[in-house]
Amino acid sequence: MPPVRNGVRASSLDVRWIKSRYSNAEGNCVEVATLPGGGVALRNSRDPDGPALVYTPAEVSAFLAGAKDGEFDHLL
Repeated sequence: MPPVRNGVRASSLDVRWIKSRYSNAEGNCVEVATLPGGGVALRNSRDPDGPALVYTPAEVSAFLAGAKDGEFDHLL
């Protein structure tokens, strides 16, 4: 299977989208999905037909490590 490219229509991916249990009822959520081949896709739950951003497992791991360390706390 060829790699999935950034910007692909999220609804065209045959994947199971999930969102955090911390997401709110207004639909302000980011959803994630594991892709065949190991990549990770993200989409805006308010725009399920919009573009998906695609990351490698290493990129997601680095981001999550930074989030857990508080590197992005200043954004809130």
